Order: sequence, then C-alpha cells, then structure tokens
Amino acid sequence: MKTIDTIITDSDGLRFLPPRASFVRRITVVIRSVVAWLDHLADRRRSRMALLEMTDEQLKDIGISRADAYREGIRPPWE
Repeated sequence: MKTIDTIITDSDGLRFLPPRASFVRRITVVIRSVVAWLDHLADRRRSRMALLEMTDEQLKDIGISRADAYREGIRPPWE
C-alpha cells in the first residue's frame, strides 16, 4: 500500500503533490507568466504603433499632440 500512496495530506486535510508534479506545476506557472508578460508587451507595442499611425485630427480628438504621440510611440515596450 505504500507504493500507491503518492499523495500525502497534512493535519488540515490539504493535499500535497509529489515532488515531480510540484516541479512541473512550478515550471508551468513560470512559462505561463512569461508568455503573459510577452503578450502584454506585444499589446503595448501595438498600442504605441497605433498612435504613430493616427492622423493629426485623430490625435486632437484624444488630446495628444503629434510630438507626444511620437515620443510615446518610439518608447521600448518594457517601459
């Protein structure tokens, strides 16, 4: 029966995963976090590029000057 018991419970009845499953879960969380961060950077870059493509009238509608749009548009995505 010892070889079948791979999940250990504590006094509160919470379950703990075996070490390998715990490692895989941590790696999965890290990979998902990195992908989410890269997706966020891509969204930010697309937004900044959209500012550069706007006409002067569109920029005036949102209250941004051409210089402000350019300054924002050339910033790297991580800033």
